[in-house]
Amino acid sequence: MDVAEPGAPISVVVPVYNAETSLAELIQRLEAVLRAEAREFEVLLIDDASGDASWQRIQELARERRWLRGVRFTRNFGQHNALLAGIRWARHEWIVTLDDDLQHPPEEIPKLLAKLREGFDVVYGTPDRERHGRLRDWSSVVTKLALQGAMGAEIARVVGPFRVFHRDLRDAFADFRSPYVSVDVLLTWATTSFAAIPVRHEARREGKSNYTFRKLVAHALNMMTGFSIVPLQLASLTGFAFTVFGLAVLVYVLARFLFQDSTVPGFPFLASVIAIFSGAQLFALGIIGEYLARMHFRTMGRPAYAIRSQTDLDRNRDRGSEDSEAD
Repeated sequence: MDVAEPGAPISVVVPVYNAETSLAELIQRLEAVLRAEAREFEVLLIDDASGDASWQRIQELARERRWLRGVRFTRNFGQHNALLAGIRWARHEWIVTLDDDLQHPPEEIPKLLAKLREGFDVVYGTPDRERHGRLRDWSSVVTKLALQGAMGAEIARVVGPFRVFHRDLRDAFADFRSPYVSVDVLLTWATTSFAAIPVRHEARREGKSNYTFRKLVAHALNMMTGFSIVPLQLASLTGFAFTVFGLAVLVYVLARFLFQDSTVPGFPFLASVIAIFSGAQLFALGIIGEYLARMHFRTMGRPAYAIRSQTDLDRNRDRGSEDSEAD
């Protein structure tokens, strides 16, 4: 894969959700960085069915900038689904992804590009200092542990939404069709060349994170059951462990009967053993059920996203590079 040369064309993908107050500044700062770093560029804003006026703001910004493209979903599909849509529409050689809340400063993009030029395929910008609440930090740790199991790579512990990679990597998941999406896992289908560097992480200026504890845990479960067989292996190990336990109990009961001429007294003992085995069976069945449910949703053909409206993509596609080369 080609090394990122200085001035290479860049596409920036930003999933948007309830960010009307930060979009104007985000685009202004992105434009300043991209004009200095790339001979051609574009910015794709994917509105994940925001509840505020984010889409109206995107339309206003797109009318003033031919290199800006906007797409709006019919409903909220999730951050990674929005990223997948933007990655598929990206036209330029290198793709940058970041959040819409300005916690990832656009001015840090050159650092990621410089690391990419060392020969890596994917480079993550890891916050030098997390600026979330303690509960959010704990849930992020759980999510990254699940991601590590799904990715099968140590880099999973430092991944984040601020990343840059080559457009050709998307060929590895071009045929991916599932409502459960993890861009980081999909990237591992294409390469094992990852790197991460520390970048500045700014405090959120307005509102609160859209990634609540519940959403992070749900995302972790989706990654574990959608991209990994670790839960099935855990169920197998649990079944094996309780089988050994059951054999040990049987040996104990037989030994008392043969050598002490007595049995193990008491209904509570028997009931507790039955409860343990029943719980282990239900646990294993629950994990298998999660996998079957995901197989069911895939056979239903549920889309990863659906588009309600979009800005004038044809105009932007024909004239985007012309405007980005201006000045």
